[in-house]
Amino acid sequence: MIGQLLAKVIGTQNEREIKRLRPLVAEINALEPSIQPLTDAELRAKTGEFRQRVAAGATLADMLPEAFAVVREAGWRVLKMRHFDVQLMGGMILHSGRIAEMKTGEGKTLVATLPAYLNALSGKGAHLVTLHDYLARRDSDRLGRLYRFLGMAVGVFHTDLTGQPRQRALA
Repeated sequence: MIGQLLAKVIGTQNEREIKRLRPLVAEINALEPSIQPLTDAELRAKTGEFRQRVAAGATLADMLPEAFAVVREAGWRVLKMRHFDVQLMGGMILHSGRIAEMKTGEGKTLVATLPAYLNALSGKGAHLVTLHDYLARRDSDRLGRLYRFLGMAVGVFHTDLTGQPRQRALA
C-alpha cells in the first residue's frame, strides 16, 4: 500500500527513467531539421567528424544526441525505417549498459543500431550478439547496409565460420 502511494506521488522507476530521457529525445528531435537536408555524402562525413571529436576528447555521452540523429536519418534513407522516440530511449538505455525490455514488434533490432554506431565511433568496435545464426546473418545483411552507409565495417560470426573468415569477423 505504501509502495503504491509512493508510486502515485513520485512515479514508478520506469516513469522516472522515461522522464529523465525525454530531454535527450527532444534534443535529438530538435536536430532533425538540420540533419535531413544533408546530402548522403555529408551525412556519411559525419562519421569521420564524430571520430575526430572523440579522438579530441569528446565523450560518447556528448556525441549521443547528434550521433543518434544521424543514425535515425540514415535508417530512413537506407532502410526506410525511422527510429521512433521509444526506440531512441531504448538505444540510450542500451548505451548505458542496461537492459531495455521491449515487446515483439517494437523494433529491438533497429534500436541496437543507435548504441552500436555510437560506441563504434571510439575506434574500438562494437559487437551485437544474437544467439541465432539465421538472425545474425539476416541482421548483418539488412542492418549492415545502414552501418556501411555510415562508413562502418560489418562482420558476422556464426557457428560454422572457421579459419581466416572467423578471425576477420571477430576483428
